[in-house]
Amino acid sequence: MLSKVLIKNPLLCVPMRGDTPTAALDSIWRGGHIFIEGEKISSAGPEVRDISADLVIDASRMIVLPGLVNTHHHFFQTLTRNILATQAAPLFDWLTINYEIWRGIDGGAIVCSTETAVADLLKSGCTTTTDHLYLFPEGADPLLLDYEIEAAKAMGIRFQPTRGSMSLGKSTGGLPPNDVVQSEDAIIADVKRLVRKYHSAAPGAMVKLALAPCSPFSVTEKLMRLTVELAEEYQLQIHTHLAETLDEEEFCLQKFGLRPFDYLHKLGWIRKNAWFAHAIHLNAREIEQLGQAQCGIAHCPTSNMRLGSGIAPIKELLTAGARVSLAVDGSASNDSSNLLAELRNALLLSRLREKSKWLNVAEIIWMATRGGAAVLGRDDIGEITPGKWADLILIDLDRIEYAGAQHDPLAALIFNVALQPVDYVIVNGKIVVAKGRLMSSDEAGIIRRQQEMSDRLVQRAEKQLGIRLRR
Repeated sequence: MLSKVLIKNPLLCVPMRGDTPTAALDSIWRGGHIFIEGEKISSAGPEVRDISADLVIDASRMIVLPGLVNTHHHFFQTLTRNILATQAAPLFDWLTINYEIWRGIDGGAIVCSTETAVADLLKSGCTTTTDHLYLFPEGADPLLLDYEIEAAKAMGIRFQPTRGSMSLGKSTGGLPPNDVVQSEDAIIADVKRLVRKYHSAAPGAMVKLALAPCSPFSVTEKLMRLTVELAEEYQLQIHTHLAETLDEEEFCLQKFGLRPFDYLHKLGWIRKNAWFAHAIHLNAREIEQLGQAQCGIAHCPTSNMRLGSGIAPIKELLTAGARVSLAVDGSASNDSSNLLAELRNALLLSRLREKSKWLNVAEIIWMATRGGAAVLGRDDIGEITPGKWADLILIDLDRIEYAGAQHDPLAALIFNVALQPVDYVIVNGKIVVAKGRLMSSDEAGIIRRQQEMSDRLVQRAEKQLGIRLRR
């Protein structure tokens, strides 16, 4: 590992200092330097500094940003991208088909899918990600999350996985098959084991754990309450899906007599250490209460469009005081894990609403950096500031996508987004992507192993279901 890295003369440095999106963009400078020593940013500013370093990067045609933060994903779903039978399916139908494929997931599948998801994220500028692994099929290795954590660590990303769970099977009124859910006792025991083994609350931690029962239609009320208690005991964050679709709303009204938000409120989930994926179908009262509690929101624009779920009220949530971030969601409802693409889709999707609800560049960049860090309970990343941990990305504007668009270089990253890899990704002071290529992973091997594993799972499910899942 290089101990000293100097980034000199950036075309634009976006340090994201300030307490609001607008104030954060006011801190932008041209030229100057960013100096990294070990794991932290040692010095950064518009002044030119002649500093001795192990590596000097000339950023004169590059934008330098804090690393992007992804706050909701399902890595294992990279194995079921673009399944023929789910291409036009809304959430509940999509899940019903995918559950049949996911039944076959094992430790090897988790490693493959983690490598694919993390590679995609890193190459699109993501330096910190969570993951929501809620699938533990009957008979599979119980250490699935261990495999995922170890694979992510090896690739160098800052990782905040959640110990997800499902405890409400089809026979007791839930949506998932019985053989992919677990008992509350088994889930709680594994949570305690994982916290002892992996969780760190220290600043700069590369692995932090959170708890994430999946959804109202796959988790018992008992487990939802136990999760809150465990999070208080171990000082952890909690995460789940909220108000993603009208199907979910109808399920909650029929089973609990409550809207999804009110059901979670009843169970003690509307609290500052909670963050929620999607948050689409909310009314004004619910938005206000989420803001008052300073809950976190993971906005998943591509997935919401892919499944036809709706448009989340992001402007209102920001105004109310909620902590709002961006996320790719699972790669079976996005078919990609490109976080940079979410910036553009978040901006454009908001433009389908009335003009007062449109998102601007400052808000999008905030959500992708400072907002994401805040949602994950962190103040040690998300900024290019001396003393913060060195998570940065560098993007060269000498690309055809940006030609003629550099009147506002920062906005060009969103309006003219290039879907090819970013140029440099630095995590914890270590360069993990250089000139668009992963430094510690065999991309060709990842691609081959992933496709072989995906083919095996899909072929198995086709035989069991008797339907076509491939063209």
